[in-house]
Parts: sequence; structure tokens; C-alpha cells
Amino acid sequence: MHKIAVLGDKESVLGFRALGLDVFPCNSDEAKKLLTKLAKEDYSIIYVTEQIAVKIKTEIDKYNNSITPAIILIPSKEGSLGVGMDNIRIRVERAVGADILNGK
Repeated sequence: MHKIAVLGDKESVLGFRALGLDVFPCNSDEAKKLLTKLAKEDYSIIYVTEQIAVKIKTEIDKYNNSITPAIILIPSKEGSLGVGMDNIRIRVERAVGADILNGK
């Protein structure tokens, strides 16, 4: 059975536990190890707060061409850095050949 995980600071991720997701409060150093560990397990989706993702970009990039896990960036309690939307825009542009999300 596939599972869903959420990585990030404690205040940003604890609410996801109420949805039945596996929550892993961590800092960026712990997130590097956790991401590798969860990717090897049955986690098909791993949400990572943008603030953590910026610090572990190299580790996240290792999974860009993998089907699983899908790594999705989410805002933290501090708000969005725009990194998650930029990642979506890049992937959509690669898939369809044009930036259809730009809004200009």
C-alpha cells in the first residue's frame, strides 16, 4: 500500500496528521536523511515545505525523473516562497511545450 508523508517544521506539518498522512517534523539536516529513507519505502507522495526544500534541493532533484515518490512543495506556516509554483510551471512547460500557467 502506498503512503503519503509530509516533511517540514513542526508547526507547519502537524495539522496533516488529522488527514491521516504520516508527518515528519524535521529541520533541513534531518529532512535529507528522511527523504532518502521515505523514497526507499512505500511512500508514493512526499510533501515538503518550501523552506526545507530550498535547503535540500540537491536531494529533491534526484527524484525529478522518477515516477515515485512524487515530491510536492507546499508553503509552511511562514508563507509561500513561490518555489512550489515555479516547479509546477517548469514541469507543465516541459510536458506541453509552452508556459500555460504564466498568466501574462
